[in-house]
Amino acid sequence: MSSTLFDPTPEHQMLRSMVRDFAATEVEPQAERFDQRQELNRPLFGRLGDLGLLGITVPESHGGAGMDTVAAVIAHHELAKVDPGFTLAYLAHAMLFVNNFFYCSNEAQRARVLPKVISGEWIAGMGMTEPGYGTDVMGLTTTAVQHGSHYVLNGTKTYITNGPDGHCFLVYAKVNGRITSFLVERDAPGFRVSNPIHKMGMRASTMSELIFENCEVPVENLLGAEGQGVTHMMRNLEIERLTLAAMSLGIADRCVEIMLGYAAQRVAFGRPIHEFGQIQRFIGESYAETEAARCLIYQVARSVGPDHRNRIGSDAAKLFAAPVGKVVADRCMQVLGGSGYCTEYPVERLFRDAKLIEIGGGTLESHQKNLTRDLITARAR
Repeated sequence: MSSTLFDPTPEHQMLRSMVRDFAATEVEPQAERFDQRQELNRPLFGRLGDLGLLGITVPESHGGAGMDTVAAVIAHHELAKVDPGFTLAYLAHAMLFVNNFFYCSNEAQRARVLPKVISGEWIAGMGMTEPGYGTDVMGLTTTAVQHGSHYVLNGTKTYITNGPDGHCFLVYAKVNGRITSFLVERDAPGFRVSNPIHKMGMRASTMSELIFENCEVPVENLLGAEGQGVTHMMRNLEIERLTLAAMSLGIADRCVEIMLGYAAQRVAFGRPIHEFGQIQRFIGESYAETEAARCLIYQVARSVGPDHRNRIGSDAAKLFAAPVGKVVADRCMQVLGGSGYCTEYPVERLFRDAKLIEIGGGTLESHQKNLTRDLITARAR
């Protein structure tokens, strides 16, 4: 097989084939059921560990798959075609925790934690957003004060994916006013998780608050040094935004596929509906926008890695791609009419799921602000 922008190596091609088969045979059959139950399918999540996907960006020397950002994009793209909610749980674990943890932890921490999270024995997440501070992450108010062999954390994180199911979390708190990263495990004294927060979409992943009330975290669970949390946060944001953009692409891909199949079969006024101009507009514009998102996401992914930054590219990719999934799902529902609005087709679920990507991992407005600032700065150099 020849290399392409989307599958640059044989390893990427094999990964896509494996994830696509897994998605079709194991993920799709359970998607509607767990969306309705608003639960994470934990046995299925363990299968991600069996396939080597939970440590996809961790070097092989540490038990991971040793692959790159393009590989992470492929996995999220293919999984989101059938179950974006389940894919979001995967992203929170594999990107927000595992990828981030690996690059800000020491060898003793890696030896203790990585085997558990890469195998899927432990489910993990990240605690950054707070009730009063979402996009304004620098304003977070959770604090950590060292008392002998422990740090004592106080504060609340909210909208935390995998909160109800997670065993460990990468948590940001301020030490003497400086943002610092900590590994917090579920059995830490003074730590508790709220009841699940119910959502419009992405229901196959769970969400809750993380509450720290004089929570004792061993000094050994400090990640990096005090004050390095912003560096950890910013280094991980680019791969987070690209994988979220890939999820929107997966939603759009699936909706274009459904639109085409339905328009070829559905007859109205004695003609297949694909012969009507308005349907042609929905299909044509959806295909064009989906292809544009695909090219941008994969092109930027090739330039992002632990030692290679492209904040302008990742912001642009998510800013452009995030609305594409929602808009294409909306058009797909319009083409299908009443059938699209009902659960006979997955369109209504995909439509509900798509909206989050315009909010999570940075709102569209934050990407507009970041791009303007960074482009002005680059122009002045």
